[in-house]
Amino acid sequence: MSKQCTHSTTLSDWHRQDIMAAIRKKGTTLAELGRQHGYESPAALYNVFNMSYPKVERIIAAFLESHPSEIWPSRYQKSDIDFKTSISLTHLKK
Repeated sequence: MSKQCTHSTTLSDWHRQDIMAAIRKKGTTLAELGRQHGYESPAALYNVFNMSYPKVERIIAAFLESHPSEIWPSRYQKSDIDFKTSISLTHLKK
């Protein structure tokens, strides 16, 4: 589902319709996914398409058996992911 830009080597974010289609293919809707996670307003999850919303990005990515950085690579810089990974690994060693 990730797309390669024709004039760049970076991956682009999934299109919002691709995300919604992937969710529908797994048998639910974005609104229902939100309700399952305690969001009363279905509109709450749709905010993820207009701004960074890490909690919702993680909910969607987990449902799609992916990582948020694969769906929204523009929101996750490589150095940021490496930093978070190193913190997680350090925490696990304790």
